[in-house]
Amino acid sequence: MNLQQRITAFVKLGEFLSQFSKVKVEKKENINYNDLFFEGFKNQLKLAEETNGWFSKENVAFAINGWVESLTYENLNKWLSNYTFSNKQPKTVAIIMAGNIPLVGFHDFLSVLISGHNALIKQSSNDKHLLPYLAKYLEYIEPEFKGKIEFTDKKLENFDAVIATGSNNTARYFEYYFKDKPSIIRNNRNSVAILNGHETLEDMKALSEDIFRYYGLGCRNVSKLYVPKNYNFDLFFKGIYHWHPIIEKAKYANNYDYNKAVYLMSEFDMLENGFLMIKEDSSAVSPIATVFYETYDDYSQLKAKLQEEKKSIQCIVSNGFIENEIAFGKTQKPQLWDYADDVDSIEFLLEI
Repeated sequence: MNLQQRITAFVKLGEFLSQFSKVKVEKKENINYNDLFFEGFKNQLKLAEETNGWFSKENVAFAINGWVESLTYENLNKWLSNYTFSNKQPKTVAIIMAGNIPLVGFHDFLSVLISGHNALIKQSSNDKHLLPYLAKYLEYIEPEFKGKIEFTDKKLENFDAVIATGSNNTARYFEYYFKDKPSIIRNNRNSVAILNGHETLEDMKALSEDIFRYYGLGCRNVSKLYVPKNYNFDLFFKGIYHWHPIIEKAKYANNYDYNKAVYLMSEFDMLENGFLMIKEDSSAVSPIATVFYETYDDYSQLKAKLQEEKKSIQCIVSNGFIENEIAFGKTQKPQLWDYADDVDSIEFLLEI
C-alpha cells in the first residue's frame, strides 16, 4: 500500500464522517459502505455520550467536523508534502490515548498509519467507542489496513516505538517505563490568552469558544488570561454571555457550584456571572468553570515569563503579541501540521 492509497482511504473516511459533523445526523448518497456502517456509527455516538457525560452531541459533532475539514486531499497533501516517505519496513507503534475530548487521539492514529506503520492502540476508558468503529470502516475502504490496526486493554507488548499522552504523573511513569524505546511523551498543558484592553466585542465572543468548547477540558482550551493592570472585565463578560446555557449541563453546574463554594468559604476575591468565575491566581491550570488571570504592565517581561513556562503552554491566543500566536476563537481548530507540544510526530515516525 503506497502513500496515495493511504491518503485516499482517509479522505473517504472523512466523507463518511461528514454525515455526523452536525448535531442532526444526515445520511448522504454515494458514501462507500454506508449501508454497513451508517446506523452502527450512530449507535457508537449514542454509546459515547452515555458513557462519558462530557461528550455532548454538540461537542462530539464539533470534534468530528474538525476531522471532516482536515481529511481532504488538499489538506493531507499539503501536510505530507514536507516529508520524504520511503518503503521502509513498517514498525509497530504503541499509542496511549487520552480521553478528555472526543477523538483526541485521532491525530496520532492518523499519523502512524499515514506513515506506513502499524498501530497498537490503548484507549482511555473515557473515549473507547468511536475510534475502533472508524478503524473497521477504514479496513473496508482499504483492505490493506487489515492487520495494521490493533486495540488492546492489556499490557502493551511487541512494539517498536510509543506515543503516549497523559497527566504529569503518568508522563513520568511513561518516561521511565518506555526509556528504552523511541518515544513521544506528552503531559499536561494548558493555553493562555493575552489581552491588551483594545479587543472588540467580537474578539471576546471568539475567545469564549477557546474557553468553553469541550467544557474547558482540552489542552488547547484557554484556562488563563493575562490582562493589563486595572483591566475592566465588562466587555469580556458581555462577549462570553451567549455561552450561558452551559450551566444547564449538570456535570458543569456541579463543578461550578463546588468551586464557587470553595472560593467563598476561603474568602477569595473573584468575579462571576452565573456560569463562569474569574480569579486572580498565578497557577496555569484552572478548575472547570473557572478562568485564572494575572496582570502585567510590561510586554517584554510577559514575553520572558511565557518563554520560561513554554513547556506547560499549548497555545498562546493573542492579536499581534507574539510569534506563532493563535487568533481568538481558533484554538480548537488546529491544522494537521499544528502538532501537540510542537513535536513533529511525522518526522519522528519516519525516523524510527
